Amino acid sequence: MGALKIAVAIATAGRRDYVTGVAKRIARQTRAPDMIAVCPARPDDADAPALAELGVSIAHGPMGLCAQRNALFRHLDQADIILFLDDDFVMASGYIENCLALFERHPDVVMMTGAVIADGILGPGLGFEEADAYVERDAGPPDTAGIETVYNGYGCNMAIRMAPVRAAGLSFDENLPFYGWLEDVDFSRRLAAHGRIVRTEACRGVHMGVKRGRSPGMRLGYSQIANPVYMWRKGTLSASRACAQMGRNIIANLSKSLRPEPWVDRGGRTRGNLLALSDLVRGRIAPQRAAELN
Repeated sequence: MGALKIAVAIATAGRRDYVTGVAKRIARQTRAPDMIAVCPARPDDADAPALAELGVSIAHGPMGLCAQRNALFRHLDQADIILFLDDDFVMASGYIENCLALFERHPDVVMMTGAVIADGILGPGLGFEEADAYVERDAGPPDTAGIETVYNGYGCNMAIRMAPVRAAGLSFDENLPFYGWLEDVDFSRRLAAHGRIVRTEACRGVHMGVKRGRSPGMRLGYSQIANPVYMWRKGTLSASRACAQMGRNIIANLSKSLRPEPWVDRGGRTRGNLLALSDLVRGRIAPQRAAELN
């Protein structure tokens, strides 16, 4: 068998400048990817000429994270490994080299997720200067960096072995609309039937956690309830995990509504949570209902 071909795939929405900035930083990798592709939600969400100069092709698909990732699957049909990055994730320089080495050493691994050395999703978000500084200061993976089996990959940086995906006809579930909330867990658990899902400290990067382009509060709040319920019913999330996930979201949104963070619409999320719970009681809850909300 020849060397594995690896592609970087990025679904993006409302972050035209960010996705170009992330693509520029891929040139810092000690091992360049064989292909890079971006799938924008709308044509204006990607600067196609600037990306073309960086060797990035454009995939076309319907709006929605899951639909866009499926379009990237189709577009990158020659890749053995597809590394999905968020449009605000900056890789340390050895990420791709270490990712490929892991898949070559461990043929039973079907998904790998790396270490996030700083995550702006937990605060107001990070800019490129901050992300670059974190990467430059990072000491790199420990000498003992190995792999650990995990329940799911983290969607901001997860690499997938495509042979089992194609053989089983797997795809991201497009019933999870817009931002896709928990789509990484849903796909991971279906892929787990075909091999190991692992995490490693050898592949590292910064998730900037940019707030622009995210779902409105009420829509996301609805998805925080509807998506776990849907996944529990289809068998990709256990009842205990679904309840724990929903409980954490409800408690966080309610407890922080009186003094919300400036970058989080806690009121909207709480209203979305309550509407979803009402729909659950009335037997009409469905992830697609989020599309009706603003």
